[in-house]
Amino acid sequence: MSSDHENPPPARPARPAATDSFGPDLVDVFGPSQADGGPELIQLLTPEGERVHHPDFDLDFSADDLRGFYRDMVLTRRIDTEATALQRHGELGIWAQLLGQEAAQIGAGRALRPQDYVFPTYREHGVAWCRGLDPLKLLGLFRGVDHGSWDPAEVNFGQYTIVIGAQTLHATGYAMGVQRDGDVGTGDPERDAAVVAHFGDGASSQGDVNEAFIFAASYNAPVVFFCQNNQWAISEPIERQSRIPLYQRALGFGFPGVRVDGNDVLATYAVTQAALQRARDGQGPTLVEAYTYRMGAHTTTDDPTRYRLSDDVERWKLKDPIARVKVWLDRNGLADKDFYETVAAEADDLGHTLREGCKAMPDPEPMSMFDHVYADMPPELIAQRDGFAEYLASFEEARA
Repeated sequence: MSSDHENPPPARPARPAATDSFGPDLVDVFGPSQADGGPELIQLLTPEGERVHHPDFDLDFSADDLRGFYRDMVLTRRIDTEATALQRHGELGIWAQLLGQEAAQIGAGRALRPQDYVFPTYREHGVAWCRGLDPLKLLGLFRGVDHGSWDPAEVNFGQYTIVIGAQTLHATGYAMGVQRDGDVGTGDPERDAAVVAHFGDGASSQGDVNEAFIFAASYNAPVVFFCQNNQWAISEPIERQSRIPLYQRALGFGFPGVRVDGNDVLATYAVTQAALQRARDGQGPTLVEAYTYRMGAHTTTDDPTRYRLSDDVERWKLKDPIARVKVWLDRNGLADKDFYETVAAEADDLGHTLREGCKAMPDPEPMSMFDHVYADMPPELIAQRDGFAEYLASFEEARA
């Protein structure tokens, strides 16, 4: 057994001064300025569809950019509504809805570079779409025919995580590996990489998340913690989870936090892009709190009418992330009837593909549950496997 002196832990990278940030002073952009009563919610497109500007997070968006955001959100919503319908018809065991959170996910997903890596929860269907993941692979997971059949290395998008908050530690460890591989702070835009950990407001109360914050801050890891604060941890409101806005928690761990309008795809994109670039440049972690609202249920086993007011839902419908982009497109003549009809037709085709593809998925072979679990199967599992094989064979013998 080796001693700690023979294998010393890796040296901790020096943390840069707060002013060594991209563009504006880091302290002014992230954290204290917001905690001390400055502008709290970063917004570039109001619920009424009016373009506003922010001194630190403003970007120019082309007509193609805006139409692309609209299309991505419409198609992501269609994935969600089709999957919900499939679950209601018994074709999926469960589904985690994202209705109302499309802007947070598309904005964050489109801010990524190909070499960046994503650690999702079980609700990041929009981010998966941005990474080019076939949504049928998501349905296979929720149908129970596989455990997530995509190769994370092909799309730099990890497996869905059911254990609440565990992926934040995975992301931090992976980010530390990226750092030690020398893929941070080189100045090469095709090499420097960042890691994103997605989680919800409920997960922010988990020990794993807070431990991830500690490790990320201590080692200056290139990770962005992206919290979709949809204001409900299943039935627990955000008021019972935190005495302060979630983004302000980051300051206690020694890195910046920022709150963005999670129903504003432009602001979410701009803030996430800045946080990712900060990580790629070697400036360490950032907590992004995307303030949004879960319009649907926590999952299809949940009944939100039992714990929240319909008036709240109606108020948030007026902040619909898709509607505000459509208003901006229409007001500025950036989209016409043909564009909307094309997107609607694409959504219909996607819905048909999901319905037919889901129902056509073959059931897995029962014995396959023992595959790809252990490199060297332990004796007790071998006994279980052999016993189950005999049990299945008994049905064949009965039919003979």
